Parts: sequence; C-alpha cells; structure tokens
Amino acid sequence: MFYLSRQTVGRHRSLYAGAFVALAVGVFLLGLAATATAATNAYRGPQAGSIAVTTLGGRDTPPHTEHVSVTHDDVSGLQTVLGLVGTISGFITIFVIASTFAFVVASRRREIGLLRLIGATPRQIRRMILGEALVVALAASLTGAIAAHLATPLLLSKASYTELAPVKLEPASPWLPLAIAVGAGLLVAMLGARSAAKRAGRVGPIDALREAALEPPRIGPVRIVFGALFFAGAIAMLTLIRPSTGEGAVPLAMFTPMILVIALTLLGPLVVPLVGRLWATPLVAWTNVSGLLARSNVIAAPRRSASLAAPILSISAIAGSMVLSLSFAADSEAANIRDAVRAPIIVNGPAAVTGPGVDAVDAALPIRLVRISDEYAQPEEAEGIEPAIASRTRDMTPRSGDLRDLTGNTVAVSKSAASVEHYKVGDEIPMVFTDKTRVRLRVVAIVKDAFSVSASYLIPMDLARKHAPNVQPVRSFVLPAAGVDPAELVKKLPNAQLAVDWEADQAAALRKGNQFGLILLLGPAGLYSAIAIANTLLMGSLQRRHEFITSRLLGATPAQIRRMVLWESSLVGAVALSLGTAITLTVGILIRHAMTAGVTDVPVTVPWGVLLGIGALCLTLAVGSALAPTTYLLRRSQPAAAVD
Repeated sequence: MFYLSRQTVGRHRSLYAGAFVALAVGVFLLGLAATATAATNAYRGPQAGSIAVTTLGGRDTPPHTEHVSVTHDDVSGLQTVLGLVGTISGFITIFVIASTFAFVVASRRREIGLLRLIGATPRQIRRMILGEALVVALAASLTGAIAAHLATPLLLSKASYTELAPVKLEPASPWLPLAIAVGAGLLVAMLGARSAAKRAGRVGPIDALREAALEPPRIGPVRIVFGALFFAGAIAMLTLIRPSTGEGAVPLAMFTPMILVIALTLLGPLVVPLVGRLWATPLVAWTNVSGLLARSNVIAAPRRSASLAAPILSISAIAGSMVLSLSFAADSEAANIRDAVRAPIIVNGPAAVTGPGVDAVDAALPIRLVRISDEYAQPEEAEGIEPAIASRTRDMTPRSGDLRDLTGNTVAVSKSAASVEHYKVGDEIPMVFTDKTRVRLRVVAIVKDAFSVSASYLIPMDLARKHAPNVQPVRSFVLPAAGVDPAELVKKLPNAQLAVDWEADQAAALRKGNQFGLILLLGPAGLYSAIAIANTLLMGSLQRRHEFITSRLLGATPAQIRRMVLWESSLVGAVALSLGTAITLTVGILIRHAMTAGVTDVPVTVPWGVLLGIGALCLTLAVGSALAPTTYLLRRSQPAAAVD
C-alpha cells in the first residue's frame, strides 16, 4: 500500500506540491524556533552575574539549588517570543495542512470512487491516503528541518544584542530540536490527513459515475459536536477577559482567537455558505450572471469553500486580534503612566538633583531581588524608596496596609504581583539580595499598580543601600518648591523634562516595543499564511480544468470565466475576513474594557493602516492566486479537450 501511495503522490504532484510547500515552511518555522530556543537554553551567562539560591522545598519537592541571573543580561524575553512564535506557527500549520488534505480528497472524489468500483475497500482507501500523507510529510519535514538548521546562525546573529537578548548567542546542538520539529511535522500531517482519510473511506463506488463532483450537503455529527465544544470553550474564555483577570487578560486575548478559529474551521461547511449568501446578495445584484455563478459555486461546494477560507480566517483573526489588543494595551499603559506620576518634572540619570526651587526629590534605587518559593527561585525587579517622598511624587495609594510601616525588613507589593502570588498584608516573602543575604520581608502594604513607573516590589531605602551600596538611581521624580514654575525649573536642571513629555516618550517607546514584538510574532506566521493562502487557491483553481472546459463548451467566454473566478475568490475572501473581523472586534472590545476599568480619559488608538493592510493583503492574495492559474488553464486548454 505504501508503494501505491508513492505512485499516487507522483501522479498528483500538482495537488501535493501545495501540501509539501505548506508543511515544509511550517516545519522550517518550528525548527527555527526550536533551535533558537535550544541556543537560549544553552546560554549560561557570566558566573559573576548569577548567584546560587536554594529553594524552600515542599511536601513533594525537596530543596534544590538554582543559579539565578541577577543582571539584565538574560534571554528570557527571547525565549518567551520564540515560544509564542512556535505556538502560532504550529497552530496555523495544523489548519493549513488539514484544509489542504481535505481539499485533496475532495478533488479526487471521482478517482477514489473508481477505486471503490474496482474492489478497493474503505480500509485500503484510508491506508492509501495516510500513506500519501506520510510520503509528503517525510520529504517536507526533512526539507524544512535542513532549511531551519541553515538559517539558525543568521537568526541568532540578528537576535543577539537586542532588547530581547542583550547577549551573544551561539547555536547549540541541533539534533534534538530538529528531531522535535520533524516529529511535529509528521504528527501534524498525519493528524491533518486522518479526517480526510476517513472521509475518503466513505466515498462510494457510485461517485465514479458522477459527471458532477458534488459534495455531500451535510457534515458529520462528530465534527459538529467538536465544533460546538470548541465554540463553547471560546465563549467561556471570552467571559474571562474582564478587569478582575488582571495581567491574564492579554494572554487570553491572544489565545482565544485560536480556539474560535478551530471552532469556525470545524463548522466551516455550515458557516461559510451562510455568510456567503449574505455577501452574495449585493454581488449578484451588481454583476448578474458571473456573481450568480460565483455564489452557486461557493454554496454547492461548502467543504472546498471552507478549506479555501481557513488560512485567510486564521491569519486575519489571530493577527487582527493581536494587533488591536496590543494597541489597546498601549493606550491603557499610557493612561496608567499618566495617572501614576504626580511630580511635574522627571530627571533622567543618576546625578543628584539639588538647587534652588527644588522641594523634594524621589530618587528610587532600582535593585534586583530573588524571590524564593517551594519549587523555584525567581528574579524580581524592586526599588528602594523613601515612602514619605515617593507617595507625593507617584501614586502609591495602598489598597490595603500602610506605606508608613515600610521600615526595616518589610516590603510593599503591587496589586498585580500580590494577586498572582496571593500575598496579603502580614505575609512574609523569602528573598535573597544580590549580596547573597537571605531575608524574609514582611508585606506591609498592597499598592496600586504603576507599570513603567514603580517596581512590583518596594523596599525601604536604607535596606536597599545596605545590600546594594553601589546602585545608582536611573531617574528622579522632582517636586518644585511652592510658587516655582515647573517649565522654568526644568530649564535649570540637567537631563530634565516635564512629566508630560516624559510620559509621551514612555508611551512611544512602549508602542515601538510592541511593533518589534509583532514583527517577531506575526512576521513568520504572516509569511507562512500568505504562502498557505496562495497555495490553497492555486490548488483549487488548477483542479478545475474540466469544469472550465465544460463551461467553454456551453458558450462561456474566457473573460466570463475569469470574472466568475474573480467574484468567487473575492466572495470566499470576504467571508473569511468578515469572520476574522468579528473575532477581532469582539476580543478588542473585551480587552479594552478589561484594561481600562477604573482609568479615565484613555485614548483610543486603532491601527487602521495595519488592520486594513492585513485584509487587503489577504484579499489580494486570494484573488491573484485564483486568477493566475485560471488564466493559464484557459490559455492552454481548448473546448475540444472536454472529450479527453
């Protein structure tokens, strides 16, 4: 049977070329993420920048020693991004491969019916399809892995000495990460082909006699049940995107669209024709015959239409939700920075701020602590502050406790950190300073979050100077004396700027960082999705040669057929983009509400250019990838070929 699978793959190269390219690119992205992650795991950093910390141990976990970096030369940021890149790329790969194999089976329905007519059993048909998937998967996975191995040094050289990895990264042993990528490629291909193989096994011998390769009007109950379950799960996740979720709202906003895409892909043969009818109403009124034929093709082939819409839906929903969520998160962060700063002047740098006209200076000392738990040791950002001054220059409103008690071995914790770790006033947190002194800091206050303005852990200034005597402030919040104009005072202080200007700079830097993260996250996935969209539509058009020739025999001109394909591909693209837009808007509205609750005058920044660019690119690829092979087929085929 494997020999037969090899032969059929060779005979249907045009069909399986698309699956090969899609899987090879997917394995390439997974392999690149895996090898780069292996390089970050192999990085140990300078010994002088780390300390040995022994965990507390618990009932089931004995104490153990960890070497924790207490400098900022770590690669945790790059590891997080690579993990997200691998997740998004793997997710898109699964659906592209599944839709590709579903399309392959739908295109070969008459051939499979002929095999059943001459005696092939459903089990043999399933084994043949799975064997074909294995042949393609082996070749594509090995090709993608080799390409990933060759590209890893270039990626690491570009990632080194950046904000995500301010160190020099070198390639690690590639065998394990590439083996994982190849294994993932094989698994994805077999899972994607499994449902297609089952569907092929259900093709009856009578299908070999059909002139019209019509798809069955209904989908299986199992697919409907799983689609409904995923949709219900997505709705449950959407309900969790609320103010009380805290920092967890952003990850939910990023991953919920994936669950919605799974649900809509499973239910695609039901949803796509329904939405297609709505979009086709004005199209038919405007174009008459060509629009009517396009609508009929989309409705008559729901599985093919759903397979063509899947890659457009996945990238538009995921990319759109991520872009909008990060834009709204930046709006919320900018408003929080504005509200958290009370001082009208900020001085950047370690220099002491003195002179006439200065009333008070909040020059906090930024230090790193290692927080110890039963199972792990985690580096944390902290600040040494003078509570009486800091509470005047920054909004440190206690949610519970009292900042006046911040003396000795005590700590004030931000609301988010306290929520994640379940701290309350009176708890003791085991900490280790960079001088290796181990202490237990008692929580005396839970204060309002002030990201980018205050650290999550605030300790007394004397305690910070005692254990980190060489640390210098990075900025100072300055209060002018009574009657002194901040605009005049800022001119007399070196490296000073008004708080309004500093807040604008912080917001701009945040958006720039978000753009860099989006490029890293969505760049590879977007490129892969573009290839997948073009690949799927090319496959769809190339398999319609007989249909186009028959249309020519019935009197249709090449221009009419091209217009029909234009409207059909536009209709499928519009359906997918409308579903993706609905997901993006839902997630965007919920994440904005979750992140702006309790904050006033939050700006609304919608990145229209990026969002419209995503939609325009998807629609252009869909139309171009359908028209190009159609034009080629019409030029190379004559109506007389219908008798071949």
